[in-house]
Amino acid sequence: MAENVNDSSAEERPSGRGRTVKLIAVTAFIATLVAVGGVALLVNIMERKQEGSNPFYRVVELTDETEDAALWGKNFPLQYDGYQRTVDQIRTRFGGSEALPRTPSAADPRSVVAQSKLEEDPRLRVMWAGYAFSKDFREERGHAFMLEDQTYTERQQVARQPGTCMHCHASVYLPYKRLGEGDLIRGFEKMNQMPYSEARKLVNHPVTCIDCHDPNTMQLRVTRPGFIEGIRALKAGEGVENYDVNAQASRQEMRSYVCGQCHVEYYFKGTEKRLVYPWANGLKVDDIMAYYEAEKFKDWTHAETGAEALKAQHPEFEMWNQGIHSRSGVACADCHMPYKRVGALKISDHHVRSPLLNINQACQTCHKWPEEELRARVEIIQERTFRLRNLAMDALVELINDIKAARAAGKSDAELAPSRNFQRKAQFYLDFVEAENSTGFHAPQEAARILGESINFSRQGQVALRSSPSK
Repeated sequence: MAENVNDSSAEERPSGRGRTVKLIAVTAFIATLVAVGGVALLVNIMERKQEGSNPFYRVVELTDETEDAALWGKNFPLQYDGYQRTVDQIRTRFGGSEALPRTPSAADPRSVVAQSKLEEDPRLRVMWAGYAFSKDFREERGHAFMLEDQTYTERQQVARQPGTCMHCHASVYLPYKRLGEGDLIRGFEKMNQMPYSEARKLVNHPVTCIDCHDPNTMQLRVTRPGFIEGIRALKAGEGVENYDVNAQASRQEMRSYVCGQCHVEYYFKGTEKRLVYPWANGLKVDDIMAYYEAEKFKDWTHAETGAEALKAQHPEFEMWNQGIHSRSGVACADCHMPYKRVGALKISDHHVRSPLLNINQACQTCHKWPEEELRARVEIIQERTFRLRNLAMDALVELINDIKAARAAGKSDAELAPSRNFQRKAQFYLDFVEAENSTGFHAPQEAARILGESINFSRQGQVALRSSPSK
């Protein structure tokens, strides 16, 4: 009986040979999985390497005549997708624009516009009395709207604007070359002298790829004659003669210079309306003011005071140059077009926008703090700048009202001259910060200094009025 039990147990136990076969099978299966996984990983790595070594698809042949961004987009779909997103209208606390509906008309077919800054702050009408900006001045929209909004602004109806305006509101590289029969500068000079309505017929797009990139190498390039000449004048003042921005600038410099082609202070010189960047003395507001004084230039005569007034444009490049980011080697594109990863590709985000709308990629690459803290830091700077701006605006309006009253009371031009000169300076300094789109963030200390100077000029103008003898 016992022998039978033992025999049965022996039959139930697997033999040593069976266990070996199973172990071999399991080992082979695991090895197969590892091999398949390894092959898949190697294939993936090779695909990523291949993807990284071919950063674009050559679907169409791009030339120096390819102006339409949609054609560039066939080769660079990721960048083009970002470019198209500049239609977004999202307001930050101190900038940007919200979409406001409007009823289209024959003169203006737009169904959406940005909110009016004149309605937000009526003091601007006082500052710009007698100038086209007192009729229409709105929040800035994205690059997609730069040509459309310039074409249909009410300023076109109250002032005969020149073709010079196209320099920063349209893709002008090809129109300039065609006008100049291959000569960029010559075409630039010809368009400057045209009425806006005629020049508008020669352009088809807002800023496009060809304005900033060489179609053969994709390298960044400066195509705007105003910047080419302006940076040459600036460098000459620093002791560098005959500076050629496209040959001598570093790649990191070019990542700011292509933006500085348009985001700058400028004026129209002479009857030929030649666009000039007033940088011969330097980039600070004081340097530019000294330049205008030497040139005896004025944009218009103030309607209420008779002062020879200046209108600042959008001096982001000049203000950025005075700030900590510029001093640290940070380019405009680092914050407004930061790099991002798409698969194995590292590309510059062409959805140009406020860094506050893209803090993770625009700010946290360098600043390892929570998004809310970074946003709060920026808004504190902007809030303080905005408060100073309001103080400067109040002081300027008070000066304008005082000059207006003194003028009505019969004071002569000679008696009003000192206060008018202070108004000219106070107004330009204030406008230099007002027209600059960072609300002080690009250079907080410089913005505060400029607004403090503006307040001082306004108060000095009031003192000058009180000091001059009454008739």
